[in-house]
Amino acid sequence: MKDKSHLSSTHDLCQVCKKSFEKNNLYPVELIRPTLLKFIKSKLPDIAHSGYICLPDLNQYKAAYVEYIMKLEKKETKVLEKDVVKSLRENELLAKNINADFDKGLTYGDRLSDRIASFGGSWKFIIFFMSVLFIWIVINTIALLSKPFDPFPYILLNLILSCIAAIQAPVIMMSQNRQEAKDRLRAEHDYKINLKAELEIRHLNEKMDHLLMNQWQRLLEIQQLQTEIMEEILGKKGKA
Repeated sequence: MKDKSHLSSTHDLCQVCKKSFEKNNLYPVELIRPTLLKFIKSKLPDIAHSGYICLPDLNQYKAAYVEYIMKLEKKETKVLEKDVVKSLRENELLAKNINADFDKGLTYGDRLSDRIASFGGSWKFIIFFMSVLFIWIVINTIALLSKPFDPFPYILLNLILSCIAAIQAPVIMMSQNRQEAKDRLRAEHDYKINLKAELEIRHLNEKMDHLLMNQWQRLLEIQQLQTEIMEEILGKKGKA
């Protein structure tokens, strides 16, 4: 009876393999790291906190847990890549040609005023207008005609210039107003694109931060498990 009681006090059963081991070769379940214990419970739901697990089985679960972490990390990386591609595919592209869309709504009068304003602000108009003035003055000064149709001080010429200036000013203002509206539309479009890019970058940064945090936590768990295994190996060598 003494031998049996001594044997029962120094031995206990492993909850995994159900074999009897000396207590120095067993590890209490309640002292197992929570993340590792959660993994073991996913494989053995009936494991009790008050029991023991032998060191060989515990090391096997540690190795399996490290392998599980590595596979999970690869899986999350692939999921992140898929989410980014899916986001880029599903979201409507905001970049488009604003000038083409704006020009579709222009009337014939709008296009004509833009052409007049463009011609009125070019060197072609200046050269053409100066040539007309020079010819007009020459004809009415040198008196090629017996009776000039607009003698000095060129009252008719002044009237024509005044009429041209009176008509050209509002036409140029109309063109400038449309250009201002186009600029506002372009600025609003650029703002939308910049806002979308900022939100996408912020979203990606959050995903990357989350992924890096998980990686650091898992690497720390792996390092801790490796440290425990090395301590066990060194402890066995010291006993030997």
